[in-house]
Amino acid sequence: MANEYKKTMNLPKTKFPMRAGLPQAEPKRLAAWEASDVYELARKKNAGHEKFILHDGPPYANGPIHLGHALNKIVKDIINRQHIMLGNDVVYVPGWDCHGQPIEHKVEQHLGTKEFNETPVPEVRELCQKFAVENIDLQKQGFRRLGVLADWAHPYLTLSHDHDAADIEVFKAIYDTGAVYHGRKPVHWCSHCHTALSEAEIEYADVTGPSLFVAYRTERAPEALAATGLPVNIAVWTTTPWTLPANATVALKPEATYVALEHDGQAYIVMDARADAVADAAGWEPTLVTIDGEPWSATAEELLSCTYHQPIFPEEVRPVIEADFVTTDNGTGIVHVAPGHGADDYYAGVANDIPIVMPVDDDGRFYEGTGWGSGGPWSGMSVDEANPKIIQWLSDQGTLIAAGTIEHSYPHCWRCKNPVIFRATEQWFVSMDSTGLREEALKAIDDDVTWYPGWTINRIRSMVEGRPDWCLSRQRVWGVPIPSYTCRSCGATVMNDATLDAVIALFHEKGSDAWFTDDPASYLGDACVCPECGGHDLVPDKDILDVWWDSGVSHTAVLKGRFGLRYPADLYVEGSDQHRGWFQSSLLTSVGAYGRPPYDAVLTLGFTLDGQGRKMSKSLGNTVDPNLVCDRRGADIIRLWVTSVDSTADMPCDEQILDQVAGAYRKIRNTIRFLLGELEGQFQPGRDGLPVEELVPFDRAMLAKACAVHREVEKAYAEYRFNAVYRALYDFVVDVSNFYLDATKDRTYCDMPAAMSRRSAQTVWCHMLSMLLRDFQPILSYTCDELMAYVPEELTDGQTYAALLDWWQPPMSVEEQDAELPVYEALSQVRDAFTQAYEEASTAGRLAAQKKEAAHAHVTLTPQLAEALEPVVGNLAEAFVCATADWELGEELAVEVSPAAGEMCERCRIWREVNENHLCDRCQEAVDAYEGNQ
Repeated sequence: MANEYKKTMNLPKTKFPMRAGLPQAEPKRLAAWEASDVYELARKKNAGHEKFILHDGPPYANGPIHLGHALNKIVKDIINRQHIMLGNDVVYVPGWDCHGQPIEHKVEQHLGTKEFNETPVPEVRELCQKFAVENIDLQKQGFRRLGVLADWAHPYLTLSHDHDAADIEVFKAIYDTGAVYHGRKPVHWCSHCHTALSEAEIEYADVTGPSLFVAYRTERAPEALAATGLPVNIAVWTTTPWTLPANATVALKPEATYVALEHDGQAYIVMDARADAVADAAGWEPTLVTIDGEPWSATAEELLSCTYHQPIFPEEVRPVIEADFVTTDNGTGIVHVAPGHGADDYYAGVANDIPIVMPVDDDGRFYEGTGWGSGGPWSGMSVDEANPKIIQWLSDQGTLIAAGTIEHSYPHCWRCKNPVIFRATEQWFVSMDSTGLREEALKAIDDDVTWYPGWTINRIRSMVEGRPDWCLSRQRVWGVPIPSYTCRSCGATVMNDATLDAVIALFHEKGSDAWFTDDPASYLGDACVCPECGGHDLVPDKDILDVWWDSGVSHTAVLKGRFGLRYPADLYVEGSDQHRGWFQSSLLTSVGAYGRPPYDAVLTLGFTLDGQGRKMSKSLGNTVDPNLVCDRRGADIIRLWVTSVDSTADMPCDEQILDQVAGAYRKIRNTIRFLLGELEGQFQPGRDGLPVEELVPFDRAMLAKACAVHREVEKAYAEYRFNAVYRALYDFVVDVSNFYLDATKDRTYCDMPAAMSRRSAQTVWCHMLSMLLRDFQPILSYTCDELMAYVPEELTDGQTYAALLDWWQPPMSVEEQDAELPVYEALSQVRDAFTQAYEEASTAGRLAAQKKEAAHAHVTLTPQLAEALEPVVGNLAEAFVCATADWELGEELAVEVSPAAGEMCERCRIWREVNENHLCDRCQEAVDAYEGNQ
């Protein structure tokens, strides 16, 4: 009999597929977006509105996209899509970082080192450009497949002519402030890549290396100590034996006290706080030199008159100095100083007029020779080869106090992963302090930028506070040349406004390739004169700019240089490593050139890890390939994963995690499909919808909840807390599915089609569908676009594509929501109590095999709950999805569940009072109305 009544019911119908088939459906939808140019449609829709500029940090063009790339671009797309819905004119120009050593290294690997070194520079640059362009196309396809809206037809490339020119324009602006200088200072040097490196190009890794205590024989010792007749030595500690040939002085800690250990008839000066540790390391008794029964001691200041013989080249007699960087934590309290091999050493040397000695060449090998400044006994050896031989030589000379090993953090090249060395070379630098650049940058960090999350301000501050002068020059060929010249007549370095202006014009016209192929006289014109000797024989230098400068000046090349964009940008978004990379290089070049940061806000993302929290790597086999995920699961699953995790922290991902995300996706899709079942083809808001004030109180309370969730989602989007967006929406979907839709489906299925009670529920279902469509659109971009063909037409804003929808406007004011939310919260609390009581009654056998709809609930409400529930007390049975419910006042909330009276209605299957047709009054009325219309 029940089957006969199906035709009288409003059973759900929708053509929206249950199975998403994302891997097959998404490429077709993407093709439609690209054919219609949805990005340009969005620009036209919001033309003349306030702009929103998220400036794209350029990924490096050296291979297919990985999960970190996907995370980065999806986060940016989520932000842009939401701003499009808010009505902003979103201009998003994707970019690529195309220069630098990694690409050059790939070309060298392809050619082989010998052939690479013999290939003319223009040909090497041509091969590098070809490699970069090929990888740009490869990555671009991956990003588009992820559903990212952008001006893909006009990306910015750091190899373009205008970008080359912008590099020099910014260089000139900072040069004119006096911050750029040419000098000989120790920098990180990669002897494998043959180039200087900046801090941003350094990675640190733990290494196990030598730990040496060495005796430096004094030439002039403290008078009282020398009077003992003991040979006097200065004891130093080092972890880099290969730097000893470059030793130029030793440093003491200011105001520290020093004593002398006595061993085997010799005296060894050490800091008193380190004496026991030195004796222990050497295996000596901690015996101190005494004079007249008292241990000899002297202050650091008193020892500044001492001199000593250079440990490798004893004919060189060197002085003793003080330096603040000397600590009491390790060593002897006396530091071996080689100004050519370390930043602290260099500055201490400059302050005390100590010469810079550099015995190591570009290959990391000692120069040939026998005197100070050469490799001496280790001439021609690499520093790694020389290390153990130097240790043995010290032992043979009797100056090795003790030798061991130590594990410590050591800088490595970011690209080849080999340890680097500190090496003084002629380089171009930007001074951090001579013109106040550091101070201005720190002020901008504090005053002009909003940092997301807030704690990241501490990270960027510490990076800027501690960084040395910026080493700009690189000894490579694939990049933008530093526009300096050498006069062949007198050897002077030539750089001035006239030469810089000429180079800027050249690069705009021909790009930086012209630097390596053209005669400088052909474009320098009147500027082609040496200011020192008046000579005209100038030759371009071959150093190129640090790649971080190249990408860092995109604020000028792109934001200032492109029509429709704006400087500064509203937002920069990149990974946490960019606090010492692109975030910082952009900040310093912008502050240095224009006096302000290039961004109003910065969002920092974390790194992707595997499911066990390990860094992803091909060698471990634990990577997640976003291209494969798109092929197997669909891009919307990756997009949903991005929001399911805290993207500002390190994020785990593996197949099991993606399975969980896919399960969440199915719940979202099925709930939306459930909503469509009673709306598609059955409901048009303008024709059938009810005003808020006419809604059934239960429906009105649920609508208030939907509005409150949307308010929470809107705030989370604005603060870039996408995991909070996901959590709020997913929890709402679960609540709606398990509670409200389950409760009101009886009304929507069984009431007469145009009944006010049904229209009330449909109105709220429609509002929720509209809200979910819009709130999920930035995340589930493909799925929401698919929905557009099925939702009531009025929900589409007259648009074909979901990306062009307007942001949802709640039908209730905040005050109306706040008035209704206590009703919803109280109803949820009482429903949870009913669910627990029902499960207990079922377990105890009090309900036998009856279904939930056959249950009767007796509820005891506290006065507070009764007051909150007063508008919906008549809806308790509906909310519980039970047959009947009554209530009474009491001191505590309690629910008793028992079998319902009556019989089961054969149409709605709820236990009620039924007539001879086994129908309840509501169902009989609906059947009669249906039959009367036939």
